[in-house]
Amino acid sequence: MQLALVGLSHKTAPVEIRERLAFNSDALRSALTSLVGREEISEAIILSTCNRVEVVAESQDDRLIREFLCEFHRIPQDSVSKHLYSFRNAEVVRHVFRVAASLDSMMIGEPQILGQVKDAYRIATDAGAVGMHLSALMNRAFAVAKKVRSETGISQSAVSVSYAAVELARKIFGDLSGKGVMIIGASKMGELAAKHLKRAGVSSVLVTNRTFERAVELAQVFEGAAVPFEHFTDHMDRADIVISSTGAPHFIITKTLAEQIIHRRKNNPMFFIDIAVPRDIDPMVNEIDNAFLYDIDDLQQVIDANLKERMKEALRAEEIVDKEVEAFCSKMQSREVVPTIVQLRDTIEKLRRDEIERNRRHLKDLSPEQQAAVDQITKSLVNKILHTPIEQLKHLTHDPQGPDIAGLIRKLFNVKPQ
Repeated sequence: MQLALVGLSHKTAPVEIRERLAFNSDALRSALTSLVGREEISEAIILSTCNRVEVVAESQDDRLIREFLCEFHRIPQDSVSKHLYSFRNAEVVRHVFRVAASLDSMMIGEPQILGQVKDAYRIATDAGAVGMHLSALMNRAFAVAKKVRSETGISQSAVSVSYAAVELARKIFGDLSGKGVMIIGASKMGELAAKHLKRAGVSSVLVTNRTFERAVELAQVFEGAAVPFEHFTDHMDRADIVISSTGAPHFIITKTLAEQIIHRRKNNPMFFIDIAVPRDIDPMVNEIDNAFLYDIDDLQQVIDANLKERMKEALRAEEIVDKEVEAFCSKMQSREVVPTIVQLRDTIEKLRRDEIERNRRHLKDLSPEQQAAVDQITKSLVNKILHTPIEQLKHLTHDPQGPDIAGLIRKLFNVKPQ
């Protein structure tokens, strides 16, 4: 198995370069067909996301992939070459495993990349671009990603404001099913927080905004209800979680107002998320029993602590990847080397038998014992000739250079795959 990978990512190229090499869904199939139709490229997968474009192929030469990328997108190589990276064999395996496990993502531990890798594999399979080698690689990559997620906490800690809001809400309420949310102000960050809370199980969403039409529009997204801004305080007691981001120059929720709302709720807990700058909610709200207030700085502290925890878990994940890469490469190398030993012995043995048969007429006067001696001598000679190459091949079953040397021996002895 000869693997090559060429790509660029958010780490090596700005978005204006990444988008020039990106493949849309309509172009992927024709691109894959074009790629595997090239000489010395037998299998290929193309992963194209907003953060990376990568081509992995069963090929001895990554130069062919670079040429393909630039030719397909009609881009001069010198305009993108400094942004491209390339890997060969074991390093391809390591990179694919790390990408699938979200160790190479902009946000380590994010779950979306695994689905994107699976989609890329499915499309390549449907296009007939995947064979035995890349199928083995990708299926192992999916297993490694699952192992990383099950054996580490790499994806468990919230590392965005919206996810942090969900994490804190769960700490306050436990189960979020049946809880209500009110969004005050239609900011993007507030909308994202509400979306994550909705996915986490909250049952109702109220939206209020100074522009009522915008409140109605956002409420429809959540299948919720819009509330006129002038009367939002009349409905606050219906919300267990309040997300505020109006950008008002003063507090829109004072301590006095919050006390009234908590009283109307019969002291049931209430979670306030203030992501506005300047702040929408008086910090003194935190002094009220059963009122829990977090502003943007509080949420950032949660995120920073979680990021540190994720990085610790990422180190454990890297150890898992290292072991999996070694195991996979050893298995693949054995698949390359062991058949070569068998095929080499069979090839030379056939030559020996053919040569004896070709000279059978010269041996017809020999007695059966003498003919047996000739057979034994030629067998012994073949064994002695093969002894060193075969022993060397056996030692190469766990050597990264094993497949390359096995391929060279097949060429030298004209060994044909069976």
